[in-house]
Amino acid sequence: MSGRMQHEPRVNRISAIDQSGNASPVVNSKDYDHQEIMATQDNPQKPGWKAFLSFVGPGFLVSLAYLDPGNLETDLQAGANHRYELLWVILIGLIFALVIQSLAANLGVCTGKHLSEVCKAEYPIFVKYCLWLLAEIAVIAADIPEVIGTAFALNILFKIPVWVGVLLTGFSTLLFLGIQRYGVRKLEVLIALLVLVMAGCFFGEMSYVKPPAGDLLKGMFIPKLSGQGATGDAIALLGALVMPHNLFLHSALVLSRKIPNSVQGVNNACRYFLIESGIALFIAFLINVSIVAVSGTVCSAENMTSDALDRCNDLSLDSASFLLKNVLGKSSSTLYAIALLASGQSSTITGTYAGQFIMQGFLELKMRKWLRNLITRCIAITPSLIVSIISGSSGAGKLIIIASMILSFELPFALIPLLKFSSTTTKMGPHKNSMLIIVFSWVVGLGIIGINIYYLSTSFVSWLIHSSLPKVANVFIGILVFPIMAIYVISVLYLMLRKDVVVTFVEPTKFDPTTQVSMERGENGADRSVELSNAPYREDLADIQFS
Repeated sequence: MSGRMQHEPRVNRISAIDQSGNASPVVNSKDYDHQEIMATQDNPQKPGWKAFLSFVGPGFLVSLAYLDPGNLETDLQAGANHRYELLWVILIGLIFALVIQSLAANLGVCTGKHLSEVCKAEYPIFVKYCLWLLAEIAVIAADIPEVIGTAFALNILFKIPVWVGVLLTGFSTLLFLGIQRYGVRKLEVLIALLVLVMAGCFFGEMSYVKPPAGDLLKGMFIPKLSGQGATGDAIALLGALVMPHNLFLHSALVLSRKIPNSVQGVNNACRYFLIESGIALFIAFLINVSIVAVSGTVCSAENMTSDALDRCNDLSLDSASFLLKNVLGKSSSTLYAIALLASGQSSTITGTYAGQFIMQGFLELKMRKWLRNLITRCIAITPSLIVSIISGSSGAGKLIIIASMILSFELPFALIPLLKFSSTTTKMGPHKNSMLIIVFSWVVGLGIIGINIYYLSTSFVSWLIHSSLPKVANVFIGILVFPIMAIYVISVLYLMLRKDVVVTFVEPTKFDPTTQVSMERGENGADRSVELSNAPYREDLADIQFS
């Protein structure tokens, strides 16, 4: 996904701005020569697999978000409602996720800045704050399934009411983050292993129920949206798979790796991150397919009991453990709940990191992880608590679907900047996307955006037509909602059609340290044709812990 330069320019560099907003002194060419020699001595040539292992981490941490409670909920409902018909959505969604996650990694490697920092430099102040607000909403929407999933797990394990479990989720996450302070990477490995335990359960159940291979392949490769609610379920699947905050997260995580200051070093890093993301997302794909296959097979069986039929008609995270009884027997609910708890907590940790990078990049603010998590979690708890008190577990399950749909509608505001930044020479230089990747990513991205807009408009119009409210109320609602829909479409078109003005990759002779500092600070008077430092390693991101 990245090109190559024919020769390596030797260029003066300026270090990243420190937390006080002041830039470090510019490194002259003599110092740079010495640093290059030291970097070469510190990073001797390794065999291919050893070099690859040194880059492993970001992709697997990001992939945990593709196995969160939101994914489990949408997978279960897609299988129960449509059998295998929506498997093609998962296939396209994860292929697309691999492409855009790799683009996010490439952007970080090639510019030395993560996505939110490049957005801050590129867009006017009003647009910058709007994008920041939308990114924060995406983090909160992604946190809602984690809150509800953890509450369901506590309910299954200890019979705690769902609304009480929602309140306890804030303390459980703070506990995990507190343990992390002691540097226990083993904790995150344990969480990942527990998630894989659930994967093993569904794989085992799939081998027991034996879904027809032909129907699985047909559902995977023949697009189809039939039956009531198919479009909504497909959008929820996409929203749960392709999350906007993951793009900000991945572009920042790669900056914690020491990458040689050479074109070949950058190209190798991009390739290794692509391979790692491919492995991690392929595992996530298999797990998602197994969940849909088990749900679709069990809920379409001819010899179902009346109790199982009732559960399938209203399938949610808290009632899905019965799907595993064939393999696990009486222990199915306990093991399922433990894995569900691990899924929610591991995804919360990735959401906390994403929120940190978003706030740091757009606003140059940095909170303590526990405070950042507490604020996000309190906001996410509010709707979850209200719905769980009023509607119980069924309403909480539906809230997960709504949160996934919100993420799908939020996606363009992270995706379009990423596609534009990674496809232009001004941002990426010789590492910009190939024409094949540009065409594929834009076609799929615009397809998702088009489906979202179509579903939003048709669903609202249908609701207005069949609404039991007085006509006057319908008129006022229409006056309020239609302008919001128009603003959404106009905003998407603005991001697509606006010409990028900040150059992050220019000839070395045009390098201007003073203007670069002004631009990175987001000052309005900054010269908009300057270079962001291509120094991939970031000391401020070096303490990130990985699964």
